[in-house]
Amino acid sequence: MVARLAARHPGLRMPATGQVFPRVLRAILEQKVTGTEAYRAYAATVRHFGEPAPGPMQPLLLPPDPAAVGRPRRTGCSTRFGVEQKRADNVAPGPPPRPVGLERCVDAAEATRRLTAVPGIGPWTAAEVVRIAYGDPDAVSVGDYHVPNTVAWALAGEPRGDDARMLALLEPFRGHRGRVCLLLAAEGVQAPRYGPRMPIRSFARY
Repeated sequence: MVARLAARHPGLRMPATGQVFPRVLRAILEQKVTGTEAYRAYAATVRHFGEPAPGPMQPLLLPPDPAAVGRPRRTGCSTRFGVEQKRADNVAPGPPPRPVGLERCVDAAEATRRLTAVPGIGPWTAAEVVRIAYGDPDAVSVGDYHVPNTVAWALAGEPRGDDARMLALLEPFRGHRGRVCLLLAAEGVQAPRYGPRMPIRSFARY
């Protein structure tokens, strides 16, 4: 399966953006919500706090500055963006420790250690950050709602799997476990679905 997908997607790359905070922001907004909820929250945050990007492509916006994003927690306006207070506090936790200076980490392993020392950032969020900011091909999103099922289905024909089963199946690919997950996503591999989808909520209504 993996060899076939690698041959089908020869141009797939995992570049490192070097931009940690924008990815931290997106990953926190994606915690325990649907993709639609996360996208709406991030888009609303960027529209409110982002500055116009230089150049002719208007109205392109830059990711917001960390200091600007901290204001929703203090003003209580984060719910307007569809973000409940817990995730807003994770984005702007106030006193140190905070994810500051992570762009200067030696590698993804150091960045992961420093990220997971910040309240509100666990293994899933750290993996989502270092895979993009550091281009880490081995970052696995432990605790994800879908990925363990996808890996179990693709590599073992099992419709459901937990984190332990996912990691066991990915162990032969250590060093490139995150790349395997990306190949499965690029191919559109999905485990069978049972029951209804998660509901799409709007915290702005609360």
